Amino acid sequence: MELRQLRYFVAVAEELNFGRAAGRLRIAGPSLSQQIKALEKDLKVTLFERDRRSVVLTPAGAALLPDARALVSDADELRRRAMGLGVSQPVRVGYVNWCPVDWAQRAAGVAELRVDTWVMPSHAQAARVAEGSLDLAICWVQNSDLEKLSLDARLLGVDRLYALAAGSDESPVEAGDTVVLVDSDAASWSSWNRYGEQFASATGARVMRTDDGGVTGPTLFEHVRGLRRAVLNNPKGQDETLPKDLVRRPVVNPSPLWTWSLVWRRGEDNPAIHALIDEFTRGVGDFGLGDASVWLPADDPHQALDESSG
Repeated sequence: MELRQLRYFVAVAEELNFGRAAGRLRIAGPSLSQQIKALEKDLKVTLFERDRRSVVLTPAGAALLPDARALVSDADELRRRAMGLGVSQPVRVGYVNWCPVDWAQRAAGVAELRVDTWVMPSHAQAARVAEGSLDLAICWVQNSDLEKLSLDARLLGVDRLYALAAGSDESPVEAGDTVVLVDSDAASWSSWNRYGEQFASATGARVMRTDDGGVTGPTLFEHVRGLRRAVLNNPKGQDETLPKDLVRRPVVNPSPLWTWSLVWRRGEDNPAIHALIDEFTRGVGDFGLGDASVWLPADDPHQALDESSG
């Protein structure tokens, strides 16, 4: 019996779904199933009754679950103490509109995590890290921001932007044929405005300025209808439900990527923060940033991945 198998057992018991549990644990579904079977074989009990439609705990599984939770909790506490993190203050982390769905699980046993509920724009969250009101933030930054604020960054995620258009045509649209909306409210949209203007400068896309908050949400939809042009989406609306008269169109030649960075103060000496940085970015790939068909701003801190991969 291994500790990770107990952790897997607890996750499946809480989700009662192998697919969701595998996603939460960031392992492949077949591997999770094999580990549960190995644990059942070692314990000589059946923990779950499962078929194609459902997963339920057996009486033995339900009886063992509290003890498994306690063992996992004790092991996490032991790990914190061993790493000298047991007496550290919670690590404060903020984000904009995207964060890993499993960061609570990843933080378990590493450091106490306090997720800040004050969701703010990228430039504001980066500034809060620099001033010390946050320890970490997930945001969009450029090299100039990192130098100005004395921050370091690692790649954590990527959004592939698309274009919104009226009608039913979902075919790809050339980057140069899109419209980029930028907003006069720089306090809210500074990062997006910079990204959009740099994209337009590099591709020939048209910039349209607005002062009505219409870079995302229902007001953006009205602009799309009125312009009758494909409009580059803002990452804040990446997964937004669209009205029936609008469609998403892939943007090509090139395809714009928006990077999400995990940022922290340069020279940070708190071991808990560095432990979380390593845990959150463990296994993160380059998300295809080296593909010649994609576009990043020239000052994006992850452009180096493009150079090293190609």
